[in-house]
Amino acid sequence: MMAVAMQDGLSSAGLVGALKAAGEITRLRVMALLAHGEYNVKDLTQILAQSQPRLSRHLKLLTDAGLAVRFQEGSSVFFRLRERGEAAGIVERLLASLDPADPVIARDQARAEAVKRERGEQAQAYFRSHAAAWDEIRALHAPEEKVEAAMLALLGAGPFGLIADLGTGTGRVLELVAPRAKRVIGYDINRNMLSYARAKLAARGIVNAQLRQGDIFSIDLPEASVDAVIIHQVLHFLDDPAKAVGEAARILKPGGRLLIADFAPHGLEALREDYSHRRLGFERKQLESWFERAGLRAEGYKAVEPPSGSAGKLTVSLWLAVRPGLRPEDKRKEAEATVEG
Repeated sequence: MMAVAMQDGLSSAGLVGALKAAGEITRLRVMALLAHGEYNVKDLTQILAQSQPRLSRHLKLLTDAGLAVRFQEGSSVFFRLRERGEAAGIVERLLASLDPADPVIARDQARAEAVKRERGEQAQAYFRSHAAAWDEIRALHAPEEKVEAAMLALLGAGPFGLIADLGTGTGRVLELVAPRAKRVIGYDINRNMLSYARAKLAARGIVNAQLRQGDIFSIDLPEASVDAVIIHQVLHFLDDPAKAVGEAARILKPGGRLLIADFAPHGLEALREDYSHRRLGFERKQLESWFERAGLRAEGYKAVEPPSGSAGKLTVSLWLAVRPGLRPEDKRKEAEATVEG
């Protein structure tokens, strides 16, 4: 294991530091838990039956060594395993060597499942209290199954490295696209919605999804780091939707795809008052002008209309834009083809 890690680029001091951080029973238990999802300190104290100060020290050692990542969600701090780089390879090898039937590890996982169930029940209570409003909105537009099928067709089969869903809400879009990506990440400003989405995705066994509290106008991802961005039924809530399109363009890789789903223009003024809609739909050319301003190229459009005879129902428009340039994998294929030719 040491030889492999050194080839990956860790210095000898960095390798020793990472191994020291991992080489303690509580920290190993924490890493085994984080391999199955994200947890905050409160969750981990319940599962491991240890004090918060003690666990905080262990988590600091793991994050300082680059084995785990710390992120804020409102007043809560969550942790996850690092996913890329040399230290991530060490964690992967260590956990692959761990017997899942080990009684300590098995007990931790059982307690973790209980914590997830409790978290899910709390999230469901929030969802139930708001479900009526969401059901009313869904009843207004084209059937969701038709919209989702059209979204997947327009997005493409991939495979994608990273897909970001901005304004993820219940996490349904993440659930929809997770099979097409190595990793999916959803952002939402509402912590209750994130709790619900996190519980739902865990219940569905979707392990390549992450959730973050974040502002759609300021996403904490580097420029040109995402293969696809989805903004589903969000723009009509925003005072400056063009700015959100610009932020999506910023994080897209060259060749990356932006998929937007929102209402076509309509006249249901009650949506402004009852559901805080700032815009009553968007013209096709309006979105395409925002794409151009953000340095994107309009690539596709589809209108998903309600069934014939559905008077008063709304059409959902889908737009696809692409950031010009070749993706790294496309550049490799092009280079290989040139060599072979």
